[in-house]
Amino acid sequence: MLQHPQFDPVAIALGPLKIHWYGLTYLVGFAAGWWLGRLRSRKPWSPLQEEQVGDLLFYMALGVILGGRFGYVVFYNFDAFIADPLWLLRVWEGGMSFHGGLLGVMLAMWWYGRKTGAGFWKIADFVAPLVPVGLGAGRIGNFINGELWGKPTDVAWGMVFPQAPDSLARHPSQLYQFALEGVLLFVILWWFSSRPRPKMAVSGLFLVCYGIFRFLVEFVRQPDPQLGYLAFDWLTMGQVLSAPMIAAGAALMFLAYRRNVQ
Repeated sequence: MLQHPQFDPVAIALGPLKIHWYGLTYLVGFAAGWWLGRLRSRKPWSPLQEEQVGDLLFYMALGVILGGRFGYVVFYNFDAFIADPLWLLRVWEGGMSFHGGLLGVMLAMWWYGRKTGAGFWKIADFVAPLVPVGLGAGRIGNFINGELWGKPTDVAWGMVFPQAPDSLARHPSQLYQFALEGVLLFVILWWFSSRPRPKMAVSGLFLVCYGIFRFLVEFVRQPDPQLGYLAFDWLTMGQVLSAPMIAAGAALMFLAYRRNVQ
């Protein structure tokens, strides 16, 4: 049985200025996405020039933060927002929804695709392999904060989280998600997109893989206490939101290879 290291959530404190680890993980994710995006922009089939990557990442960052926070409020904790509206702004305390962030990023990609004339799907296929880096960084932030822990377990790597309501060893589900949604998803998408694919195929593969990984991890992740299980004593909100992603991703890949449009 392991003990959570109980990191100080504040990485750097300069007087009244406090920089939280959670914010730094997002910064690392965006910086890595910018660097990888510049590498992808040098491919002959890239819809963007190298100098355009920074602009796209800026709009995506806004989409992630605004969409992620808004999605968490709507999907997971609307009552907390009603009780304390300013809680919406305290992003450093955690509480971001991937599915809400995805909607925010999709809106940013649609707007930028329209602005540049590249179109939504070319931008989406360009961006998809960059996203897992940010997802992985965010999961490390969850682990540092000691939030989103897993269910009780007797496996050797079970971990006691002081923030949990008991002293039981639990699955470190944040690290599972880091490995699947961050590392493995990045490897799959980077390899798949290393040569030209039909339009929508890379985006479709992203949705399928992320949806499957998230759906599976939800079986060992403790559901949000304000929601609990939605049905069958195992179905969670994360699974409800991930299932349509899997179906949509499979449909996109089917259409992509049926049309076979570059």
